[in-house]
Amino acid sequence: MDNKLLFICTGNYYRSRYAEIFFNDLALKRQINWTATSRGLAADEGHNVGPIAPPVLERLKLRGIPLNGHARFPMQLGEKDLLNADLIIALDRHDHQPMMAKQFPAWADQITYWDVPDLNIMDSENALSGIEKNIYSLLENICTTP
Repeated sequence: MDNKLLFICTGNYYRSRYAEIFFNDLALKRQINWTATSRGLAADEGHNVGPIAPPVLERLKLRGIPLNGHARFPMQLGEKDLLNADLIIALDRHDHQPMMAKQFPAWADQITYWDVPDLNIMDSENALSGIEKNIYSLLENICTTP
């Protein structure tokens, strides 16, 4: 049975979607017993256009990673998602910790927070590179943890 990793961002359109797809591609290639999903804390607010952000599609193409059915529309985070995850990572501590504290107070201090801000603060090249770096580090930890 696979371990379940949940990535969370604001809209489930850009950062968490890239993290999910990039992680799953690497886990599959490395035959690691983990599967990632992703959700958004404000995915229901309808700010996104289409199923996935264009910079994510460009980066996946650059990395030779196929979508393989990942072109779904953003999904809102729910309590069930949190309960089903073995590891939970929110992409930006500054934005997501207060949102978690408001929406899911019991979970706010139980998850891992990275520091990858949204496009209004960091360009996609640096943000997506930061996600990749964090995922490589995460995979090292997963592979060395008994």
